[in-house]
Parts: sequence; structure tokens; C-alpha cells
Amino acid sequence: MSNHLKSEASAYLQQHANNPVDWYPWGEKALQIAKDQNKPIFVSIGYSSCHWCHVMEHESFENENIAKLLNEHFISIKVDKEERPDIDKYFQEVYTLMNGRGGGWPTSIFLTPDMKPFYSATYIPSTPKYGMMAFDELLNAIAQKYAKDPSLLTQKGSEVLEFLKPKRKVEATKLDIGIMDRYISQAKSLFDKQYGGFGNAPKFPQVSTYMTLIDFYKMTNDKEILQIIETSLDSMIRGGLYDRVDGGFCRYSTDERWLVPHFEKMTYDNALLAELYLKAYVLTQNNTYKVIALETIEFMREYMSEDGLFYAASDADTGGLEGEYFIYDYNETIEAFIKIGIPAKDATTTAAMLDITKSGNFEGKSIVNIACDADEIQYYDLSIAALKETRTKREYPFRDTKIITAWNAMMIKTLFYASKIEPKYLDIAKNSISKLLDKLYIDGVLYHALIGNNAPNVEAFLEDYAYLAQALIEAHQSTFDKKYLELAITLSNKAIRKFYTHHEWNFAIGEFATKAETYDSSYPSSLGIMLDVLGKLDILSDLDYGDIIFASLERHSHSLMRQPISSPCMSNVVSRYLKGVIALKSTKINLEKNHDSIVSLSFPYLLLEASDDEGWSLCKKGACFAHTKSFNDINLHIESL
Repeated sequence: MSNHLKSEASAYLQQHANNPVDWYPWGEKALQIAKDQNKPIFVSIGYSSCHWCHVMEHESFENENIAKLLNEHFISIKVDKEERPDIDKYFQEVYTLMNGRGGGWPTSIFLTPDMKPFYSATYIPSTPKYGMMAFDELLNAIAQKYAKDPSLLTQKGSEVLEFLKPKRKVEATKLDIGIMDRYISQAKSLFDKQYGGFGNAPKFPQVSTYMTLIDFYKMTNDKEILQIIETSLDSMIRGGLYDRVDGGFCRYSTDERWLVPHFEKMTYDNALLAELYLKAYVLTQNNTYKVIALETIEFMREYMSEDGLFYAASDADTGGLEGEYFIYDYNETIEAFIKIGIPAKDATTTAAMLDITKSGNFEGKSIVNIACDADEIQYYDLSIAALKETRTKREYPFRDTKIITAWNAMMIKTLFYASKIEPKYLDIAKNSISKLLDKLYIDGVLYHALIGNNAPNVEAFLEDYAYLAQALIEAHQSTFDKKYLELAITLSNKAIRKFYTHHEWNFAIGEFATKAETYDSSYPSSLGIMLDVLGKLDILSDLDYGDIIFASLERHSHSLMRQPISSPCMSNVVSRYLKGVIALKSTKINLEKNHDSIVSLSFPYLLLEASDDEGWSLCKKGACFAHTKSFNDINLHIESL
């Protein structure tokens, strides 16, 4: 038996196509049926590699009794959050408003037939647990209440919508350079000195937090910042968060020690973490960081790409069991070690150093976990090869092959950055960006995602414009090819026209218009990246984006100055913007030479000194020239303000 999802391209929707639940995709057909039959709507939002989405499917959506209740009393709609992030963000706001806290996936929303939300949850168990009623009990309660007094639920839904977009004055405060000190102080107070990272379990990589700390360390030379960065990066690659066998990072750690992850691997995590470890390598010259970054890139190329573009995610589960592909039985491991050539007397010692034991560290089996540097393990390379060979006999987790513009742009930016350290990645990066533009920038229209062989049909959101423009700027800085810079300008100007109104940025427009977020969640906010892009283009081009940057920052100044640690990307933009203002106020711009030979610019605003007698004092708008071709004897000294 199949439902209305059988013709959908989304891998997540296809996973539910044979459920006994009579699912519909989001669209006018389902909404009209709800009105015609006067039935409440159940919206379930998730994504293909989401572990708890799978749990709820197995427990509830494959349950005939629960399916009968849904089919009889509700119109059920499935949404892939990666295909339609606008719908997801809208209902995440609904959930937060109704529950007073952030949501997660799966997201479960109940609406009246005219789309007024009256109940929201995330995972709902099939039997009473976690202080929650069973799903079938909840469905019966809602069905009875709606049949008895639908006006009550409609009224509640109207109240939710009224509060969803309240009319309030924007709170603004003075932006000052003290934001950097406040950010650093908050990072230090949240830092876990024992295991690295911030706060308690679950622990997420929080890449943008470390990216900003790296920039602030360069400005302050605060050794405690460097300790936070190094301790965290070292800890994240010892436990299960980083896959020592295939390479690549899992989504997050369920414990404070970074040992037990949810095993799904997302393109955005791996793109951003590879860039972070490369930047940490440049900062510290710790070769381990370079190795991890390049292993991550190679994992993405080997397991998560096709024809130069990158898949969205791989699953946590194999055969319905979480992490089954990734974990190891003790006896099979010892046999594999001996078979590959590790002496029998050393096999047990090697296994112990990898934390592979008889009792295990995860449900009776073991996640590879090292408490030392890899080069301290005598047979490290052989043992990893043996573990990899063991995996070849297993079923690889499901891969969602959708191509998402923003996430591919993140990976392509990392490839361009990596090319400065390993030149072989330059052609790879150029090929990838060419493929992405060919597939998703069609006749001047940018699209959000490509799914299978279907033509893209969902136009891009702010994050797609922002991340792609950022990747194009990195491409320009790596190749000095003006076409990349020109396209970055074109896309940024389109984003301004499409998403920027009355000093406010929208993430999406249309049916599910939502404001662009300032907080960095799974990855840096679309607004933060967009302002980073405009700041760079303000220097690299003759266009002036200063008023938009200032107005955008001022709009969110109160929350940024109060809690900068929640918005690392935006806080970094504020700091750089203010540094530039200081530079412009304190220095005369005096640069008369022909600029044709200048091939690269750096950001943020920096002083430039030259040893020639021509009197170069400061580049345009305070930015420094990083390279020059025609003045061979000039020694450029870059000094941070």
C-alpha cells in the first residue's frame, strides 16, 4: 500500500511512502481536502537522516492503529525540512512560541483546516513515557475536542498567529568594540575545561563559535582563547564524533566526552569543520589539524559526492539499528587485527588503545575512541585499515543525495581555502562551483535544491544566496578571476532586492515568510553570512554597502550586545565593522597608484605599511592589499588595529 508520497522526489518523503498513514505532501490539494472534509491537519516535519524521525516512524507511522486514527480524523502532511526550510522555520517559530523553548525533529504540529496551529510537539512516543501521553491517546483527545468544540481550537490558533508576528518597537543600543570582550568572557564562562566544548551534553561542534574565537585571538593574543580552541578541537577528534575509520564528523555528541554521537553525517558540519581545522592548522601549525581536515574533505569526496557536487547527509541507522555500521565487536576486531598483520600479542593492546573492549562503550560494542595522539599507537595505521576492511562487509548507511545550494557552497568554499594549503584542491573546487552554478543557477534564477533528476522548482532562500556569494568571494581570492567576484556582486544585489525591506532581512518570502535569524544554530546564520559578504564586497568593489550593513547591525544591536555568544557570526561582523570605522576615522586614505596589478584583498580592516618611497599609507576603506605583482621590492607589513 502506498499513499500520496509515492511520486515525491524527496528521499525523506519516499521513506514514508509505504506507511499505512495516508500522507500528503505539502500543497494546495491537501489543504483543500482538509477544508472540504472539515478535518484538522497534522503536519510532521523531519529529514531523511534524522534518528528520532526514524524512531517515530517505526513506533507510530507504521502502527496500523495509529494510522487508522490519523486517516479517520486528520489530514496528514509530511514535510522534508531540507527541501522546504521555509515551512520548517515557520513552524519552528510556532513551536517555540507555544512551548517556550526551541524545538527539534521530528516536529509535530496540529492545525485547524484554515491553518491555525493549536498544538505542537517534537517526538511523540507510541506509549506513555518521558512524561508524555501516548500518541494514540493524544490523537483521540484532539479528535474528540475538535468534534465537540472546534471554535475553541480555532481561537487558540488565532491567538498563536497573533503573537507570532507581534507589533513591537525594535530595541536598539549602541554598538561598541566591547562586544569582543563580552563575547570572550561568555565563551570562557561556558567552556568545559575537562572535555572541551561548551556546556553539558548533548554537545554540538558549534563551529562558528570557534571561528570567531580564532579571529578574536588574532586581535588579542589572549592565550586562554587559544587554550579553549585547542582543547575543544583535540577533544572532538578523540571520541566518536569524528569517525577515525572513514573520516568525517557525525552530527553531535550525546554525552559530554564526545564519545557517543548520533551517527548521521551532514554536509554542512563536515564542510565547516574541515575549514575550522584548516584555520586552526594555519594558526597553530599543529599538523594533526591539517590531517583531520584533509581526511574530512576526502571522506566527503569519496562517500558523499557525485559529479563534483555533495549529498545532503548520510543516515545514523543501518537496518533499523543506530550506529550499526560504525561500531565494533571485540572478537571480530582482534581477528581483523591479526589477519592484517598485527602480532597476536599486540592485537589486544592495540584494541585497548582504541577503546575496543569486551564490555564495549556503546550497547555492548565499541566506538573507536583514543585518549592519546594517533602517532602514540604503534599499529595505528594497520588497525584503522583493518577496521575499514571490516566495514566493507557491512551495509553503508542510507545517503540522501539531494544537492542543497547553501550546503554545497560551504563545501566549495572549504575546497578553495584548502587549495591554499594543498594546491590539488583548486581544480576540484573550480569544477564543483561550475557544476553547482550549472545545475542550480538557471537563466538568472537561483534555486535551493536539486533532487534526483528532477528540475529544481523551489527558488533559493537567503542562506543560499549568502553562502554561495561567500564561496564565490573565496573563489576570487584563490584564483584572482574577476568572474567570481562579479557573480558574487550580482547575487548579493539580488538578495538585497528580494529579502531586504525596511532595514529587515527575511529568510524566506511568500507563503511562509520568516525573518532571517541572527542566532547561529546548526550553522552560521544566513544574516550573519550575508553581512559578512557585503562587508567584503564593500572593500573588493566600488559599491558601497555600508548603510545596509550598519542598519542591519543596528536593528539587532540590543541582542548582539547583550548576548554575543549566541550569535558568533554576527558578533564577528560587528567587531570587524567597528574596527573599520576606527581605521577610517584615524587614518588618511592616500593611495594614488594604478590598482591594476592588485590581485588580492584581505578583510577585516587593517593598516598597511610599505617600505618603498612612494608613500603608501592605507588601502581603500581601510582594507589591506595582501599581494602585489608589479612592485617586487615592496615589503608589506600588516598590523591589526
